Amino acid sequence: MDDSLEEIVREIRSCRKCSLWITKKNYVPGEGSENAGIMFIGEAPGKEEDEQGRPFVGNAGKFLTALIEKSLGLRREDVYITNILKCRPPNNRDPDDEEIDACFPYLERQISVIKPEIIACLGRHSARTVFEHFGIPFTTISRERGLMREKIVDGKVIRFIATYHPAAALYKPPLKETIEEDFKKLRNFVKKKNPTLLDFFS
Repeated sequence: MDDSLEEIVREIRSCRKCSLWITKKNYVPGEGSENAGIMFIGEAPGKEEDEQGRPFVGNAGKFLTALIEKSLGLRREDVYITNILKCRPPNNRDPDDEEIDACFPYLERQISVIKPEIIACLGRHSARTVFEHFGIPFTTISRERGLMREKIVDGKVIRFIATYHPAAALYKPPLKETIEEDFKKLRNFVKKKNPTLLDFFS
């Protein structure tokens, strides 16, 4: 039987592979189109996400949604948004290696089902984890941001790009312009005549 996002979500919502299930309020599997051409991957759910069970719905999420709509000309439901971790770490602390190892297989399966053309990593933890998993060198987010990398995954070319986490712009306003610049690079890969992103290789 082929894997599906519904099956992955079902498994996530009963997951007890690490201790985060004890402290979380809601699992946050991810949301968006199963046919998304672009997949956004953050680090872990925050307080608002934990409350609602949805990714990127707080202030950082509002900024991300605005970037998707205004910079890319897409609707939020046209892309897929998720995190490395599907549960909120207490007090929004950084994920630990055990949690990442336990949760990453869900993300692998989501990528396999969606088969995105581009994976956009939001923040250094997401970028380091994803890049290293796919054998892409990673140094620091300041050096790697905005660079488009290509890897063949399951016989298909996927482009990887990293940028600062949208939350960073809330604490360091100058980073807002930097993130917007990176989204302009993403826009260059979106076919102007197909804003639904069903086929946007350019």
